[in-house]
Amino acid sequence: MVLSLGLVNIFLFFFAAFLLYCYSNIFRYYFRIHYLNGWMLLWSIVLVPVMVLRGRNVANMRLLRLVMLPLKYILGIKLNVRGATNLNLKGPYVMVANHQSNVDFLGMFQILPDRCTLIVKKEILYYFTIGMVTWLSGFIFIDRKNRDPTIKIMSEAADTMLRLWIFPEGTRSYSSTILPFKTGAFHLAVKAQVPIIPVVMSCYLPFFNTKLNKFTTGREVTIQILPPIKTEGLSPSDVPELTDRVRETMISTFHELSGRFGYLK
Repeated sequence: MVLSLGLVNIFLFFFAAFLLYCYSNIFRYYFRIHYLNGWMLLWSIVLVPVMVLRGRNVANMRLLRLVMLPLKYILGIKLNVRGATNLNLKGPYVMVANHQSNVDFLGMFQILPDRCTLIVKKEILYYFTIGMVTWLSGFIFIDRKNRDPTIKIMSEAADTMLRLWIFPEGTRSYSSTILPFKTGAFHLAVKAQVPIIPVVMSCYLPFFNTKLNKFTTGREVTIQILPPIKTEGLSPSDVPELTDRVRETMISTFHELSGRFGYLK
């Protein structure tokens, strides 16, 4: 009898969840958000023992990419990549991309080149197994509140340069704009004298909107990879102008890609 009641309750729970998913935009929004985060957490648990055996190595990014790529199909997001040939450079470079939400990681893993890792805030280290996986994948962690250690870490990154992906806004915008850039990525590229490759992802507001609790499927995100910007011959004094120039180029591209939706100011 108790078993039967338990089965009935389980059935009613899933039936209610199904109805909410079908008829509630808010439920669908939070379901997909938690699905995205849960997917990353689940696979990080699976990957930790595998990566531990391989050791801390940027080559582990291939495993992360392998488990993240299917999410675009599950969440119903089509990724349209333009300018992929701009990544056909030998040697290191710095990729800078606009940052709207965790959906960015779908686009990032779609185009992430070999021997490329991320510079991220150190707080990610405390995200349980996700922190362990990111460390084992060679992520570089910085303390945004403590400038001196950050400068040292960025300097070491320049000296042992691989390919680095950085979100220069420093935080998610969740909106129809590109926030002001922090200069760390550009100081890094100038110190290493390596190219900067801007990456622009079109506006998510047509399908992902935190203010409206909206996260729909069947949408397309355009990822534009812009031509490399050389830094040879530049010095630290050139960084502010370089930062502004790259941001203006990315804003112009962002408007071009996203303006047709009518969400841009």
